This record gives sequence, structure tokens and C-alpha cells, in this order.
Amino acid sequence: MTELGKNDSSALVTPRPEPSATASDGAGGLALRVTRRPRPARWLAVLATLFFAVWLAYTVIVNPHLHWDVVVDYQFDDRVLKGLWVTVQLTLISMAIGIAIGVLIAVMQLSESPVLRTVAGAYTWFFRGTPLLVQLIFWFNLALLFPVIGIGIPFDGPKLVEWQTNAVITGFVAALLGLSINEGAYMAEIVRAGIQSVDPGQREAGESIGMSNRQILTRVVLPQAMRVIIPPFGNQFISMLKTTSLVSVIAGSDLMTVSQHLYLANFEVIALLMVASIWYLVLTTVASVAQHFVERRYNPGAAPLRRRVLTQLVPGRTGKGAPA
Repeated sequence: MTELGKNDSSALVTPRPEPSATASDGAGGLALRVTRRPRPARWLAVLATLFFAVWLAYTVIVNPHLHWDVVVDYQFDDRVLKGLWVTVQLTLISMAIGIAIGVLIAVMQLSESPVLRTVAGAYTWFFRGTPLLVQLIFWFNLALLFPVIGIGIPFDGPKLVEWQTNAVITGFVAALLGLSINEGAYMAEIVRAGIQSVDPGQREAGESIGMSNRQILTRVVLPQAMRVIIPPFGNQFISMLKTTSLVSVIAGSDLMTVSQHLYLANFEVIALLMVASIWYLVLTTVASVAQHFVERRYNPGAAPLRRRVLTQLVPGRTGKGAPA
């Protein structure tokens, strides 16, 4: 290679400037200096918020009418723990049944049959349109409409097995029916939105290799729809934890029902409500942490993408996987 060729080749290659936060890097490269604008209003808002939070916490803690000794005594009381366990059972079982109903109704809504679509639409319309409290009271008083329930031939045919409705529909069973059927209507909309978010080409690809509709739904569509389904499902689960407190109107033996029975006996209303609130906060915190890890499991690329974006946007910041 001639000397001219060498000079031309070296002239085409320029060193890439290293990122720096200083005004000049000493090598003629372009450097960035980021200067943040002063925001006194933001700092005033922060100070005011902190002051209010400290004042509120101090007022609650030192309030002589809030008997913290009663809160401590009843926090791990056997009756409270039994009510807590009933709340957990209601939440888990109702969500499991609600998910099953929701998937079924969502598939019916996306069916090509107008009859199935109409039935599914009527289900979601009715149970989302009526208050949950009304549904709970209805199921608890089902014996007023059907004193006896059984299995047999429909349209007033002979019954093979019969039971007294009041013996079957207890407070716990009525709570399960109300919570799970109502939750099924909301889960149907969540699952339907998740299924529709999947590219139609995925279904066509499954059909091209001979997969059945059930296989396409369970192996192709639903796994991809989980990224859309999981966030609202987590919100519904947390909401269900708190919604179980409505069961107290039908004596469902949950945490709120037990708390009410206790404060009606000792008149420590605020203290027992604090006990129930603390346990609800513990349950929702655990559910929120679990939701975070489940979302990361079904959307593993979100965290690395966030780190790459921050690495590219912040001057002078380098990280693992950042470009040299």
C-alpha cells in the first residue's frame, strides 16, 4: 500500500469520543453538560407534604382515644386469625372460579356463533351492572325464592336429590357465589382484551401446522396474552382481598365480620378497625410483591430495555451491555 493510501485510510478513521459530563474532554470530542433548572415550587411542595405526613402520623400515634394496647392485644387473637384465614380462602377460591368463568365467557364472546356471543354479553352486562352487595344479599336469601334445590329433570320434573336451600347456602357459600360470579364478569373482559391483543397471524400459524382450536388457544394465544392479562389481574386480586369485607353483611365469618363482632362486644370500634386495616395492608402488600415478580416472569424484556434506555439517555452513564 502506498503512503498516500495509508494517509487516506487513516484520515477516514476518527476516534469515537468517550462520554463525559465535563465541558471538554481534552481530545477535541463533543461533551455534554446537563444543568437542571432550579424548581423551588417542587421543593416547597415536598416540604409541605412531608410536614403534613409527619403531623398526621404524630396526631394518630399520640391520640389518647386510639388504644394501641387493644390493637396489640387483638392483632394476633385466635378469632381474628380465623377471620383472616376465611378472607384468604374467599379470595383464592373466588379468584380461581372467577378466572375459569372469565376464560369461558371470553371465548364465547369471541366465538363466531351469535347465540354464544349474546349469552356471554348478557352475562357480563348483568353482573357488571348490578352492585356486588345486592348480589351477595340475593344469594344469601336464595331460600326465599327456592326453598328446596335439587338435581333432576328440569321443567318441574322429578328430582333425584333434594336439599333444603338454607342448609346448603351458608354465609360462606353465598359469599363464594357472589364474589366468584361477579369476578367472572370482570375477568371475562380482561381475558378478552388479552386474547385480542395477540396478532391474528399467530393463530394462522398454528392452523397451518394442524393445531386444533383448543391447542391454539392454550399453547399459542393465552401464553402471549398473559403479558396483557397479568397487570389488571393483579389489580383485581388486590381488589378482591378488600372486597371480601362486604361479606360482613351476610355474616360470612371473614376478617371484617369478626372485627365487627369484637367491637360490638367491647366497644373498641376504632382499635378493632385498625386491627383489620393492618391485616388488609399486609395481605395487599404481599399480593403486590407477588404481582411484581409475576409480571417480570411474563415480560422479561422490560427491565433490560429500561436499563438500556437510561444508559443511552443519561450522559456519562455506562452500564453492563452499554455500547463502547
